[in-house]
Amino acid sequence: MEVKSTSKYVRLSPKKARDVAREIQGLPASSAMDILNFTPRKAAQLIGKTLKTAMADAEHNFQLEADTLTVKEAVIGIGPALKRFKPRAKGSAGAIKRPTSHIFITLTDAIAAPKKKEKSAKVTK
Repeated sequence: MEVKSTSKYVRLSPKKARDVAREIQGLPASSAMDILNFTPRKAAQLIGKTLKTAMADAEHNFQLEADTLTVKEAVIGIGPALKRFKPRAKGSAGAIKRPTSHIFITLTDAIAAPKKKEKSAKVTK
């Protein structure tokens, strides 16, 4: 069974958050929480909150054990940018975009087996 959790309009650049999200994909949820707790980045704290929410939903709503959960996906989407202006020389204004992100985390209780690549048969003469 899959459990999904989202955090929307997070004041964080998606590019910075994706670096942290890539680290936890495919790991058990408890290991992912340990990694996020010891990663000194703002994205780790925000992704950790979303992961905790997904784990709590799995336990409370679907009666799944937290020990059996794995992170199937950790996706960071692009949210709307806040547009601000800063005064510049000669009465002009410079635009400043402050990006936001959407965090999507999917947990599953199924144990994922590593995929094996099939070798294609090459004919040589």
